[in-house]
Amino acid sequence: MATHLITGAGSGIGAAVARRLHERGDDLLLLARDAGRAKELGADFPGARTLVGDLAAPDRLSWALAQQSPPDRLDSLLHIAGVVDLGPIGELTPKVWQHQLSVNLVAPAELTRLFLPQLRVSQGQVIFVNSGAGLSAHAEWGAYAASKHGLKALADSLRREEMPNGLRVTSVYPGRTASPMQIKVHQQEGKEYDASRWIDPGSVATTILAALDLPRDARIDDVTVRPGR
Repeated sequence: MATHLITGAGSGIGAAVARRLHERGDDLLLLARDAGRAKELGADFPGARTLVGDLAAPDRLSWALAQQSPPDRLDSLLHIAGVVDLGPIGELTPKVWQHQLSVNLVAPAELTRLFLPQLRVSQGQVIFVNSGAGLSAHAEWGAYAASKHGLKALADSLRREEMPNGLRVTSVYPGRTASPMQIKVHQQEGKEYDASRWIDPGSVATTILAALDLPRDARIDDVTVRPGR
């Protein structure tokens, strides 16, 4: 039975991944932004453990996690949480930039740093759920795309650094996925939302589990998942 730490398990892709791993009996550690959210996740995934830490305040994650019981063993760290705010570069304020960079890039880097000792012992895996925006930036996606381009660089660098320690590092680049985040994106774009046009979160979860379960004689470094319709 493997132990996985998951961010973003409350909805969308993160919830789909957590559900699959929970159903097969793996040990889950779910990061919640506050105690209330932790209680909700505990009810959704009976038997899972929760940790409280706000990704929007990455400089406080070390202190917050030090007040709790860290796992003795960790086989994978799955960075799935994310935020998005669209807008023209000429109108984006530092607050908007900082929030997206903190949650989407700096917090994953800090969580990885904090749990690297356990991951090295288990020769585990780090999975970064990136975005198509991490490969190509479109108009009004500047801040979000910058955070995701940075996440790609983080993953690429980590992979090279930790390969001698036996870690696998995977970046997953989903296209538009039917999730609460996508509803928000459509609202910001002023477009009508139709979930049937986009990838089901479970399909992305299947891709992530394939990377996790791949035999150790191989690795998946990067995988892109696009809408099939």
